[in-house]
Amino acid sequence: MKRSSINRYIAEASAFFSTHSFYLPPFADWTPDAWTRSGAEADDVRNCRLGWDITDFNSGHFETLGLTLFTLRNGSVSANGASKPYAEKIMFVRENQVTPFHYHVRKTEDIINRGGKRAGRLAVQLYGRTKDGEFADGPVSVSCDGIKRQVEPGQTIILGPGESITMTPYLYHMFYAVDGDALIGEVSSRNDDDTDNYFKEPLPRYPEITEDEAPLRVLCNEYPKL
Repeated sequence: MKRSSINRYIAEASAFFSTHSFYLPPFADWTPDAWTRSGAEADDVRNCRLGWDITDFNSGHFETLGLTLFTLRNGSVSANGASKPYAEKIMFVRENQVTPFHYHVRKTEDIINRGGKRAGRLAVQLYGRTKDGEFADGPVSVSCDGIKRQVEPGQTIILGPGESITMTPYLYHMFYAVDGDALIGEVSSRNDDDTDNYFKEPLPRYPEITEDEAPLRVLCNEYPKL
């Protein structure tokens, strides 16, 4: 991805969140210089990978295969259980922009449509997982807002405003927005994007970046470089 594109996507996401009256913490607006000047007081942000996360899964086609996230809170995997056991993200899912099939081994998450009547809906497609990592043929049991449902393999569930679905470990899921861009929340157990994302088709979680202009913000996976 080009840095100029990442800068633009962050600006567009900030405007989208603001339109829906969803406010980010102050460090969302820190420049690279501000991060360089910060000290140990910001270690939790760095260690827990809070902040901006823009990815096209190194596809080169962000508009159709990609995602914009902001991690609001998380525990540190290296803290050996001493920090928060939970995480929260907010996502800007563009209409018809796909997050590809993947599952988690440790994380359980609720994916929530946080948008109002003018926001898009979220389409979530589900499969169980076989022992060798393939799609399972059998039905899938899921919980939507506390109501248990059984769906056919590959079935798509549509989440309207306020609706949610619980993703348990080893459950394959992919999602995209329909009827407009969607404001999507995630509440989960501790999040580890380095070791707990298993894609059906092998994909890098973070993109390679071409530095065609200066960064306006620092991505969460770039803190070690500062």
